[in-house]
Amino acid sequence: MIAAQAKLVYHLNKYYNEKCQSRKAAISKSIREVCKVVSDVLKEVEVQEPRFISSLSEMDNRFEGLEVISPNEFEVVLYLNQMGVFNFVDDGSLPGCAVLKLSDGRKRSMSLWVEFITASGYLSARKIRSRFQTLVAQAVDKCSYRDVIKMVADTSEVKLRIRDRYVVQITPAFKCTGIWPRSAAHWPLPHIPWPGPNRVAEVKAEGFNLLSKECYSLNGKQSSAESDAWVLQFAEAENRLILGGCRKKCLSVLKTLRDRHLELPGTPLNNYHMKTLVSYECEKHPRESDWDENCLGDRLNGILLQLISCLQCRRCPHYFLPSLDLFQGKPHSSLENAAKQTWRLAREILTNPKSLEKL
Repeated sequence: MIAAQAKLVYHLNKYYNEKCQSRKAAISKSIREVCKVVSDVLKEVEVQEPRFISSLSEMDNRFEGLEVISPNEFEVVLYLNQMGVFNFVDDGSLPGCAVLKLSDGRKRSMSLWVEFITASGYLSARKIRSRFQTLVAQAVDKCSYRDVIKMVADTSEVKLRIRDRYVVQITPAFKCTGIWPRSAAHWPLPHIPWPGPNRVAEVKAEGFNLLSKECYSLNGKQSSAESDAWVLQFAEAENRLILGGCRKKCLSVLKTLRDRHLELPGTPLNNYHMKTLVSYECEKHPRESDWDENCLGDRLNGILLQLISCLQCRRCPHYFLPSLDLFQGKPHSSLENAAKQTWRLAREILTNPKSLEKL
């Protein structure tokens, strides 16, 4: 048994050093190319409208606010200033979303975003995005990369197609630190010892972002109040959560397997589903020793089986907001197809670790 486990870990490490590292290198190269173009567009936007200041900056070889959705798809979060005069309200009426309401006694004129405040005193995510989309469209025509960029049509999101190879979504957002949303107040679960009080404090200190984008749970039935709402996002908190042991290595292997074998019609799975399942696996295996390098095979196997279960049940709960289903709106047939493919992959890796050389 131990020999089989060691064999699997050996092949997984080999897979990580060869396939995962070359994937990382290729994505880093793509990110540089994409960020060069996006920075140019945002510079142009800032000239037209100084309230939209580019926050895309490089720190320790990573770009602040950039998320990799898949090797050719990225999201850049553009942090806006001056949320101060608004109260953050998440009463659970819009799963995964919250609203920003003008604080009592504050005048509209005190806000930097005065013309985007609705009659009832809410800062409208949709109105800000609509204005931003117009500015980006103008900037695309003026910037030095105009020959290689196109705006993606038929969406209220701000999406650019670059060199017909990459798609980048640019999302206006507010960063919220020092508070934790009520809709995530149940976390951490009292009966689970992971991640421990110190890590919990660090994660909550990272806070969350409020994004101006279409919300999962509201697809197809947006009233005006809902389209004014902001989407909760926990990228930095989630990154902080999966530090230590072989967690990040495990996620890297999962992303590489996804890119190579689970990029399927209807796009049932993305990197975020993998990241979410790693967090759930941490709860199931709370001890640090469960994430030693020699446990990599067991953890990967556990996550793949959990993924198959989620795909078959057609439900993948968001880690911090479990009432939010990350498979919402995905075609059932594409989830079934992904379940079959994942099962093939898991069986192959478990019964014949050497097959990783070909995967």
